[in-house]
Amino acid sequence: MTTQIMTDAFHELASSKVTSKAARPRAFSWINALEMLSAALIAGIVILLFGGVVSRYLFSVPLDWVDESVSMGFIWVGMLGAVIAMHRNEHLRLTTFVEMLPERPRAYVQAVAILCVAAFLVALIGPAALHAKDEWVIEMMTLHIPVTFRVGAIAVGALLMLVVVLQNAWRTIPKPTFWGAFATVGLVFAAFYFAAPTLMLFKGASLMIFLVVLVGLLLLAGVPIAFCFGLGVISFLAFSTSIPLQTVVGRMDEGMSNLVLVSVPVFVLLGCVLDSTGMGKAIIEVLASMIGHIKAGMSYVLLTSLFIVSGISGSKVSDMATVAPALFPEMTRRGNKRSEMVALLGTGAAMADTVPPSIVLIVLGSVAGVSIAGLFQSGIVVAMVLLLTLVAVARWKARHEKSGAKRPPWKVIGRLTLVASPALALPFVIRSAVGEGIATATEVSTIAVIYAMLVGHFLYGGIGVRKLYSMLVETAALSGAILMILGTASAMAWAITQSGIVQTLSQFLTTLPGGRVAFFGVSIVVFVILGCLLEGLPAVLLLAPIMFPIAKGLGINDIQYAMVMVSSMNIGLMLPPVGVGFYVACRIGEGRPEEVMRAIWPYMGALLAGVIIIAAVPAISTFAL
Repeated sequence: MTTQIMTDAFHELASSKVTSKAARPRAFSWINALEMLSAALIAGIVILLFGGVVSRYLFSVPLDWVDESVSMGFIWVGMLGAVIAMHRNEHLRLTTFVEMLPERPRAYVQAVAILCVAAFLVALIGPAALHAKDEWVIEMMTLHIPVTFRVGAIAVGALLMLVVVLQNAWRTIPKPTFWGAFATVGLVFAAFYFAAPTLMLFKGASLMIFLVVLVGLLLLAGVPIAFCFGLGVISFLAFSTSIPLQTVVGRMDEGMSNLVLVSVPVFVLLGCVLDSTGMGKAIIEVLASMIGHIKAGMSYVLLTSLFIVSGISGSKVSDMATVAPALFPEMTRRGNKRSEMVALLGTGAAMADTVPPSIVLIVLGSVAGVSIAGLFQSGIVVAMVLLLTLVAVARWKARHEKSGAKRPPWKVIGRLTLVASPALALPFVIRSAVGEGIATATEVSTIAVIYAMLVGHFLYGGIGVRKLYSMLVETAALSGAILMILGTASAMAWAITQSGIVQTLSQFLTTLPGGRVAFFGVSIVVFVILGCLLEGLPAVLLLAPIMFPIAKGLGINDIQYAMVMVSSMNIGLMLPPVGVGFYVACRIGEGRPEEVMRAIWPYMGALLAGVIIIAAVPAISTFAL
């Protein structure tokens, strides 16, 4: 079973993709030109942000134009990266259900999904062009150029994606299947068009039809998540309201323009640097030398490695792909079962997702207006609570273990510690810079990248120019996939808010018997379910604007609620048989899903117990603030 839904699922495959693509010479095309431009934009963003930090903190000369330049470069790299991701078929989607179908129905459903993507892009291009035209009269404050130069990226990106979609559809879909799928999409459009006068009379029913039923069917059909949200909200506005479609573009622009989100691609690049330089492997080796010889020692090493490495990469899949190859051979030699190792790997990655720099925490802070510095400080403590619950289960399972391993000589441990010390220092650089207010989450991401590249170059073998270029392109493609979700989910969240359903839901949840306790219980269940289906980012974007005001009205601290929200979604992500992260862990750890499924339940129970403790004890999340 395969999945493309995890936000960071491509980190694990990045190096293998780069290798295979580099080995196959190909003719230069316009996609290659986009890759070069996107790589240059990512590099330029890192250089500009780092230069701004140096100028402000070392020379006390703030560069006011940096933020606007970075913001403009960010939306362009996001939209161009979305085109590259479309060309590579790397937009995040749920493929589990489509792959259960027989061959012919599967081909037909996939053709319908491709044409649904094309339909969304066709509907978006016109309003995006009008939005860019209207912004011509507005001037950027420091660059003194029209805002059109920034927002025009949406129209250009949509047009180029449409070209890619139509080219791929015409080349890969058999003509009878293509025309059958085209007829299906056309009939659905005609049905909605003629039903529009009736749909406008029933706003609640229309909301359910377009933003629940239609989006759900598109998800099951394998339409990329961003385009499910986008097509749902455009259909809702076009067929059941009189609101112009240009509003969707404005909301997408707003969702993609927050400067805090620039740290997402930079931390993605940091994860690639970590994998390529071997810094993560150095950390694992020193931990194994220290505690690998005790009972359940290798399980402790695995969990602690995930905790520390997560503080560098910010990516669950990157963490798993770094830790599993380094530890599994030795754990197998010591008699550990593959199913147990994979179960611990997946739940350990879920545990570590609140360790900064967490991409989900950065996005959550941006969407919900919560302090990212506060989320980072609290995330460490929360992850430690979850770590202890997993350690307790690992120790219980190893109660009959007889380890014949011996601790290496202190001289060897000292040498390994010396080699790993620059890598071990990186998480503390990231956390202290954000926690003490030296740099924002966006700025510290660039500091971390520069630090990792310098340390990696001089101490861990370095990164070649070709490899660096490939990592920049991979970063742009993944960032584009994420940014499209951010934009369309923002538009969908706005449509849901405007419908009035938020007020109804708020009244229902605030009047539940049991107050805060009941609200926490409902929240945990909802986030676990959404974590199974949507993963972190889409669920955060849809629910954060709705749930946080309700939590605040009940007197729940924003930071505590954020920790419960993210931790619950991570449980859903790894929860078999639906959680897509579970299958990614099985793939990385080379475990059979049916065997891992039997082994994972005690660890899932430990994580759930940890979330309940975090919800019951506010001080765990807030005492470090």
